[in-house]
Amino acid sequence: MALAAEKNPHIQFHFTPVGSSWINQIETWFGIITRQSIRRGTFSSVNVLIKQIRDYIGSWNENAKPFTWTATTGEILTKVRLVQTNIKKLVDNNTK
Repeated sequence: MALAAEKNPHIQFHFTPVGSSWINQIETWFGIITRQSIRRGTFSSVNVLIKQIRDYIGSWNENAKPFTWTATTGEILTKVRLVQTNIKKLVDNNTK
């Protein structure tokens, strides 16, 4: 059985460091649907909430646009290194 990547040369796999869910596009999607459709809503039942979610997804899909990465791999890794450095400084300061 061939992998999807073997069938489609446009697929690229990238290493995602543990704990870096902030770059996970699924979490981006859940943030969007929460802000634009669910938060501050009043739902009389779980079925009403499910209908709201499905209606939002239907509307989203009618006007779908792909998520586009705006940061380069280098920029992301630079931020990761900066965070690692800052965490190390905090740990070092707290062990004194």
